[in-house]
Amino acid sequence: MRERRRGRYLLDDPVTNKGSAFTEAERKELGLEGLLPAATESIERQLERVLGHLAVKPNDLERYIYLIDLCDRDETLFYRTIMSDPARFVPIVYDPTIAEACLKFGHIYRRARGMYVTRAMKGRMREVLRNWPFDDVRFICVSSGGRILGLGDIGANGMPIPIGKLQLYTACAAVPPDGLLPILFDIGTTNESLRNDPLYLGLREVPPGDQEVDALVDEFVAAVQEVFPGCCIHFEDWKGTDAIRLLERYRDKILCYNDDIQGTASVAIAGLTTALQIIGAKLSDQRILFVGAGSAGIGIANMIVEATVAEGLSREAARERISMFDVNGLLVSSRADLSSSQRGYARELGAMTDLQKVVETVKPSVLIGVSTKGGVFTQAVVETMAALNERPIIFPLSNPTDRAECTPEQAYRWTKGKALVACGVQFPDVVLDGKVYRPGQANNFYVFPAIGLAVYATRPRHIDDRMFIAAAHATADQVDAEERARGMLFPKQASILATEITTAARVAEHIFDRGEATVPRPKDVRAWIEAMTYRPEYR
Repeated sequence: MRERRRGRYLLDDPVTNKGSAFTEAERKELGLEGLLPAATESIERQLERVLGHLAVKPNDLERYIYLIDLCDRDETLFYRTIMSDPARFVPIVYDPTIAEACLKFGHIYRRARGMYVTRAMKGRMREVLRNWPFDDVRFICVSSGGRILGLGDIGANGMPIPIGKLQLYTACAAVPPDGLLPILFDIGTTNESLRNDPLYLGLREVPPGDQEVDALVDEFVAAVQEVFPGCCIHFEDWKGTDAIRLLERYRDKILCYNDDIQGTASVAIAGLTTALQIIGAKLSDQRILFVGAGSAGIGIANMIVEATVAEGLSREAARERISMFDVNGLLVSSRADLSSSQRGYARELGAMTDLQKVVETVKPSVLIGVSTKGGVFTQAVVETMAALNERPIIFPLSNPTDRAECTPEQAYRWTKGKALVACGVQFPDVVLDGKVYRPGQANNFYVFPAIGLAVYATRPRHIDDRMFIAAAHATADQVDAEERARGMLFPKQASILATEITTAARVAEHIFDRGEATVPRPKDVRAWIEAMTYRPEYR
């Protein structure tokens, strides 16, 4: 329980601070007289001032810095700002602006947020976690910084990611922010330029091998179970092999998930579901080609297999309809460089390193890019997709923007407007032959905050892929006919809060139906969840 503070201490606490919104009576009672200007303002007036400040900032990175500083001063006003116009502000506090914020983290750093766990704390992690001032932590988002967006290993510079992810729990799904803890699990970085940067804030060491990483994470996970019982661990942006291995290690033992694997897969399935509803086709009838075979690609493929099996296909047949292409070419059984998770998608074909030839050979109806290689979907590749399919489904999901496999404008133009397109970041509308196309944004923020809200409410024992598939279907069902006619595959971002509460209610129903919840089932699940949600209003 946060102690009741007075005077300057109260103003310095972003949770209790109201700034100019403190009333005259509160100022007298709480020792604030003389510490604030005379005017008493509503939060709407304060928001007006914030918007004015943001309007004169020269770029989105400066707006990001301002908003993070606002969160450090007045958390309620911060969330009031973000939730007032999520379509405008989510791209500033998260993707794509957060990519630049990560690259420059050591240079724009203002004050500490969350916690930093390092290798030097081995044997003392319980003690360290108890330094956090709140006991009721419901979610920890933890990253090693080993694979941030399309930026690679940036170590401690990845801290804006767990901070931003948890802010989206609240901004997009109204999960109460006081139970959220971002953690950077600092095991060093392979990025030599960062290790040589005098303003780098992390360990200047090369990361250890898998065995030591696993031992450190084992201790961390055990410490979380003891210090914050019932807390859900959200693994985020770990190196691909670490991400897959750690998810398999813990998913059946504790309450946890990996957003890069399961969240990315869920939002991709949501977009696929909408696209297939538009063309009147079934997922089990599709041939899918992934460009990129890392943790994101494997995660999407695995979840597509689960969703396809639910349609009646055998697991073996479902896998046979998926092909994968990476930096060394098509995944085929003769390759000796494949991981155990990749081997399940190796095809019995000859070696191929030309993507266009692969498309001609496997004849996919769906092309998904998770390669982080900008421009790999060339005109020849996209035109081949259009020749093979009346309505090709093309998802260049890599981000930030310059890592997208192609732009929506290219996909529409090269297919003469036939493609159904979703990207990892929001691109502007495309006008082609007088028709306006609105590409979808297959961003995880449609899913993981809703999963968070459902988990917050139901306190399940475990999280599995079926919950993410339920979230995907709930998201797709909220794209209306008018939006589909414009090629939109995801709901409007302007109504993200209502969308995510609906999705959370659907996921909660699924959790109750399967007997995974550890709380009694209410009569009206949606109303019950809505009553728990956070509202950015001063107390």
